[in-house]
Formats: sequence, structure tokens, C-alpha cells
Amino acid sequence: MQDRQQIHSLITEQQNLHTLNIDKKSTLEILTLINNEDLLVADKIRGLLPQIAIVTDMIVQSLKQGGRLFYFGAGTSGRIGILDASECPPTYGTPPELVQGVIAGGPEAIQNAAEGAEDSEELGREDVNKRGIAAPDIVIGIAASGRTPYVLGALKQAAENGAAVAGIANNANTPMSAITPVVIEAVVGPEVILGSTRMKAGTSQKLILNMLTTASMIKLGKVYGNLMVDLQPSNEKLVLRAKRIIQMATLKSDEEVERAFHQARGHVKTAIVMLLTGTDFNEAKNLLDRTGGFVRDSVEQAVSETKIRSIGEV
Repeated sequence: MQDRQQIHSLITEQQNLHTLNIDKKSTLEILTLINNEDLLVADKIRGLLPQIAIVTDMIVQSLKQGGRLFYFGAGTSGRIGILDASECPPTYGTPPELVQGVIAGGPEAIQNAAEGAEDSEELGREDVNKRGIAAPDIVIGIAASGRTPYVLGALKQAAENGAAVAGIANNANTPMSAITPVVIEAVVGPEVILGSTRMKAGTSQKLILNMLTTASMIKLGKVYGNLMVDLQPSNEKLVLRAKRIIQMATLKSDEEVERAFHQARGHVKTAIVMLLTGTDFNEAKNLLDRTGGFVRDSVEQAVSETKIRSIGEV
């Protein structure tokens, strides 16, 4: 009875007073009500930026130390984590194992709901141990309620194994707070339709994960200016995008970009450094290796070394 009362008191389980008669509305009126509720999400997240920044820095620290990032969730939350993780390799050239999404019930639950799996803390613990999660990995638990047993079990086991842990919830003061040092509490209010958290809660989770991985990848040197310079040109579209990014970063001619792209063996960062510093493939690659893969630092390093040589020659 106590658990049922606690669940019924969650903000995500409340009836939305703004949409009580949505079933009587016209199509346009329904869409307007949904849109009005969606507008609340971004404003709510703006107030959570300090917490999101803390978790971002935790992710960067873990990845710099050779760790991996894991999202653990059930249902919608699990699918959103998998979506964000699956987009990192084609977007930022990360190895598939670097960012992983884990859903209660396993891969089958991505398309076919396995709601019962979320009720087991032990399953969460088992999934953590199956993946060998420990320091310096980081686990982020995602649960609209903030109390999903599967997610709590995963967070507890990860913390016991020495991994960093954080949480994302859509209610305040949830059990997550007793397990993790920081919980991003996106309390976006009752859903348009009571009975599922796939709408506002899901939208808030997607926005937060976008921020976490995007900001982390920027901090890890996978972005130059606002250009995605670690993409993998694995098909015709991505080859064209890669060449366009090289051109936008260097303002060089089509012929120069084509030549650099070929000489750099399709590696966007190397081609950019070659063109901006006037170096060959080996020199550009060496610059990137020495600066941890940061294009801007590589260019500045080359300029600095050129100045030092010029002074020495004088």
C-alpha cells in the first residue's frame, strides 16, 4: 500500500489539468495543447544547466581516463538512452563500445515492451556485471519516476564496483538521490495523457542526453569551431559532408580540399590541420597526436613552433 501511495504521488502520475477535455477537441486544438505542454520542457531544462554541466564533466573525466559511458533505463527511458548511444559512432567517430545504452529486458525490449523486467534490482545488477562495469566507467540511470528498481539496481552495483554514477529523473527527491552524487531532476509536470511518460518526460530526457554527449564530445576535441570533425566518411553522403566540413574549416579551394582529403586518407581532422598549417600527412598526424586530437591546439602548436624556428634563424 505504501509503495502504491508513493507512486500515485509522483508528479509524472498526476492528471494534467490543462488537458482534461482533450478528447473533445478538434485535431488542431489537440495539437495546440500538446505543443503548449512541450514548450514548458526547454525552460525547465534551462534551470538544470548547472547539474547537467556537473554530469558532463564527470563523463569527460571518465572517458579521458579510458572509461566508458553507459545509460541504463527501462521502457521509454531505456530506448532514449540506446538512441543517444547509437548516434555517437557515426556522429563523432567513437568506437561502438565507448557509449552504450542498456535497456531492461535486453535488446528484444527495444521494440517489444518487457515491462516486468524493470521491477528487478537484481537484473540491473547482473547487467552491470555482465559488461564488466567498474572504474573509470560512468553509469547514468534514466527513470522518469526516479525509482525504477532495475535502474536503481544498476546504479547501486556500478557504484559498488567503483564506477562513477549519476541520474536523470522527472520527479524530485527520488531514491536515486541516495545512490548518486547528482541527479538531474527534470520535473516537467504531468503528461498530456496520463499513463505514459514518453512525451514531456521523454522529450526532456532526449534533450538532456543530447547536451551530455554533445558537450562531452566538444570537450574531448571532436569539434572544431562548431564543425563535427571526427565523423567517419563511410558512405557517399558522409564523404561529401566531410569534404564540405574541411572546406568550411580552412576556406580552401575544391582542388586543395580534394587533395588533402585523399592524402589524409579520409581523416577529416588531419586534412584540416594539413591545410591550415601547410604540413604533410605525417606532420599533421604528429601534431594531432601531441595535442590529444584537438584541431585548434594542433594549429596553434604549429604556429608557435614556426615562430620559434623563425626567431632561431634570426
